[in-house]
Amino acid sequence: MQLIILSIPIFFTLMGIELLVNYLQKTHYYRLNDSITNISCGIGQQIIGLFFKFLTITAYEYVFYHWKVFTAPNSWITYVLLFIGVDFLYYWFHRLSHEVNFLWAAHVVHHQSEEYNLSVALRQSWLQNNFSWAFYLPLAFLGFTPEMFLTISALDTIYQFWIHTKFVKKMPFGLENILMTPSHHRVHHGSNPKYIDKNHGGTFIIWDKMFGTFQAEEEEVIYGVTTPVNSWNPIWVNTEYWVELYRTASKTTNIVDKIKVFLMPPGWFPKDLGGFKEAPEITPDRLVKYNVGVHKSLGIYVLVQFIICLGYTSFFLNITGKLNNIQIIGFSVYVMLSILVMGAIFEKNKWAIPLEFIRLFSSFLLVGLMANFDFTALPIWLIAIVAILVVSSVIWYSSQIKWFKEPAVSAA
Repeated sequence: MQLIILSIPIFFTLMGIELLVNYLQKTHYYRLNDSITNISCGIGQQIIGLFFKFLTITAYEYVFYHWKVFTAPNSWITYVLLFIGVDFLYYWFHRLSHEVNFLWAAHVVHHQSEEYNLSVALRQSWLQNNFSWAFYLPLAFLGFTPEMFLTISALDTIYQFWIHTKFVKKMPFGLENILMTPSHHRVHHGSNPKYIDKNHGGTFIIWDKMFGTFQAEEEEVIYGVTTPVNSWNPIWVNTEYWVELYRTASKTTNIVDKIKVFLMPPGWFPKDLGGFKEAPEITPDRLVKYNVGVHKSLGIYVLVQFIICLGYTSFFLNITGKLNNIQIIGFSVYVMLSILVMGAIFEKNKWAIPLEFIRLFSSFLLVGLMANFDFTALPIWLIAIVAILVVSSVIWYSSQIKWFKEPAVSAA
């Protein structure tokens, strides 16, 4: 996790380069509301991960220290073998996450964006890691130390960032035959029926070729899921499919079918609810992307506030080891509130208006929390900066409320 946090500046640098190329070439691969929602999901994953990472670490350590058959030596060949092992097990977890409904519910967030750019790589599920840890336990049994595993799994995750781009067409030197590339991964994010549930590998594409899930990029990829979530709310996009599964299970009368709703593939429904539903055909000319029209100045306001929130979050994630539990909880609540409100502003929800004022004024509480509410321990310049920031934001935001009265536009 620390390796991923340290990689965040590199991620945003590459996103900046892609944004510049996008602007110069006028390719329109980015939309502000979509990109901020993507990154908000990534922020939420890091925050939620602070409270649940013990699931992976504790389970892996328990198997390693109690059931390992031997201890892997600390050598380069060990790391190479471990990297291959991690990616192999990731393939199976990833594949099953597309073939089992409750696992898909914990993964679908990553596929909901109707765009494809580097910000999509940061659109991560908040619950997926609560299931993925079990797939890696064989590595602990084989004797790969927890430190080795955490390092290599982080590297496997970091590799997958750069493949979320349209600007790289095909890789040279035969790399398309070995590695997961942008072309392969674009297929994976397609909602075209021929592309669904293909190319599950992390770093290597060889697993898909071995186990029959490979599909080359051919026709134009239509991004997103077959039933769009149509929301910029990061909490809702992480829970919507779970709600749908619960609703489906509650409608069927057969108890066995209620259980099967969670265990069968996406698209499966009990016979009394119509049976399996195939993915619909869709073509670029019939595609209408979700979009709520907001005034440009309101979008600029959200962008500025989001950049400030990113700064808070980055600072927070790098000092969590020095904070007490109350401070961690307080910081986490503030960050989650921030990304919730910004998504609500993009949807022009009226309840976002009072909640944003609450969020802005809670910035004072956040600063106080960092000093355990001993404001005398804080430098006067820090208090002044926060005060100026909050007051100016309140004034700016107050001038933007009028744009909430504009009619929403649900077309790209």
